[in-house]
Amino acid sequence: MGYWTSRGLRGSQLEENLNITNKIYLEQGLAVVQKIPTAIKPVELDPGKGTIKLAYFEEKSTVDYLGNIQGIPVCFDAKETNQKRLPIANIHRHQIEFMDAFDKQEGLSFLIVHFKFCDETFLLPFEILKAYWDRAQNDGRKSIPYADFDQHLRIYSAHNIRLHYLETINLYLTGKEK
Repeated sequence: MGYWTSRGLRGSQLEENLNITNKIYLEQGLAVVQKIPTAIKPVELDPGKGTIKLAYFEEKSTVDYLGNIQGIPVCFDAKETNQKRLPIANIHRHQIEFMDAFDKQEGLSFLIVHFKFCDETFLLPFEILKAYWDRAQNDGRKSIPYADFDQHLRIYSAHNIRLHYLETINLYLTGKEK
């Protein structure tokens, strides 16, 4: 069983931006996407501060977000990296298995990846992620280089929306149809 100790909310800026974006999407009737909390069981509390000092994960999480975008079921995970690559080790087997099962049910699975070194965010479709994952499991490259991310799938801010990923999903789906 995995244990959790606070390390300063890793990935919190990307998730905060996504949460704000999803709130705007909901208010504008564009999408219903929610952050899925990871269930933890507190083991040690700090009564003076009223905080959890030590906890363990009750079960493996699936992905960070689930929802529906104009009739399309979606699931995605948010990943941030300080490097010029996304380490495959940042993606867990149970996440791949969940996204694969979701994809087989005709849902749309993907990652939203933020590269801190250049302050750029991309949509990484599941089929591309899965190809890298499979190669890594067979002694292939253990990361996805920044240069391999499709510039057409870069996520920008627009219309007062911090990470307007709906436009990027639209570009991806339009390209997939062709």
